[in-house]
Amino acid sequence: MPSPDVDQFAALIRDRLRHGNGPLSRRLAAALTDLARTGALSPGTRLPSERDLARVLECSRGAVAAAFNALFEDGICERKHGSGTYLAASGAASAMDRLLSPGAVFADLSTSVVPDPAHLQLPKLDPAALLHTPSRHGYDRLGEPGLLELLGDVLITSGGQQGIDLSTRCLARPGEAVLVEEPTYPGALAAISSCGARPVAVPTDQRGMLPEALREALTRHRPAFAYVQAVRNPTGAVSDAERVRELAEIARAADLPVVADHTLAEVVHEGAPPGRFADTHPHGTIEVHSLSKALWGGLRVGWLVAPEPLRAQLTELKQTGDLATSTVSQRLAAELLRHNDFATWRGELARRRDHLSAALRQALPEWTWTQPAGGLSLWVRLPGTDADAFAELARENGVAVAPGSMFSADRRHRDHLRLSFALPPELLDQAVPALALAWAG
Repeated sequence: MPSPDVDQFAALIRDRLRHGNGPLSRRLAAALTDLARTGALSPGTRLPSERDLARVLECSRGAVAAAFNALFEDGICERKHGSGTYLAASGAASAMDRLLSPGAVFADLSTSVVPDPAHLQLPKLDPAALLHTPSRHGYDRLGEPGLLELLGDVLITSGGQQGIDLSTRCLARPGEAVLVEEPTYPGALAAISSCGARPVAVPTDQRGMLPEALREALTRHRPAFAYVQAVRNPTGAVSDAERVRELAEIARAADLPVVADHTLAEVVHEGAPPGRFADTHPHGTIEVHSLSKALWGGLRVGWLVAPEPLRAQLTELKQTGDLATSTVSQRLAAELLRHNDFATWRGELARRRDHLSAALRQALPEWTWTQPAGGLSLWVRLPGTDADAFAELARENGVAVAPGSMFSADRRHRDHLRLSFALPPELLDQAVPALALAWAG
């Protein structure tokens, strides 16, 4: 494999240098090892020279040399006389590792996630304090009391995805229909299908589900529940409060339970916040929340807001699955909530949205999208193109993207891509030319 562009290579490394402590040489060696182990670099990749890498990273050549020497000692890299430094086969990810990893890409725009926790203000933590809980055993039914003090009367879950899964298993039976927006979040489609239910797409506009389409679907399908999103993934549209009220009135009159996904509700860049189904349909709405977008997905902390007896049923289902969410994660989440203001990170996300939008308009003027008022992604239309096929071309050029068919119960939107703008601007700047190259090919 040829050597990657040195600036592209540096962008990959900088994103990893934010983590860890100690001398730069040690952190640089760890970053290069991570690139090899995760499959971001393939066996035989020629690394940049010590001089070039020191120049783009703006560090001493000695630090780079020390990092390379550590890699040689660990068998990650090998020198070829007169040719340079290469990633050794023994240091690279196995075929199975690469299959289970995001893939050999330098920019992953396919996942709508906080890319790393570098934006967080970290409190000084005593490990013993993280392990302390009033129950001592840590198996708290609803959640860790310290976190519940901040969040209220809720059921803590292992992320928003578990909340969706629990809600689905609570409300739907095999063969029953579940109404979803079109397009919608693929994790919800997976949860619905895994319990044997059938996702049924309901048309939407920028404000939410179309009321007449909801009424028609209620009559035709007699659904178990409806899954809706406060800020819609993949489009980034914010559910209009007036429309939500109208839809909630229809659901209440039909005695239709609603699972309202609020995992992106805090990620609104401009305009009014999303409406809440629970305000109009309080006894039939389960709200799914998560800290994955405000703090970091790796915490795996979310929560459900539900009326009784639904919350009791959800609690019982959760206990049969995992007994309780990690107490350590919950206590860490509580400390992070106390020390971080999400408004700053939300402002940075808006800047990254505008940065990617400007770069795409210049490099790929044929692509079109509606600038999202919320969320972490652009929902982009590629005229006359099969986005599934293009996603493969993009990956060959080092960029992972999510094709539109993933977001449809009927595999529609094959001319769309979801592109995350949450990565650092320097990686976005590397990704856009690669996408343009794939488009030209």
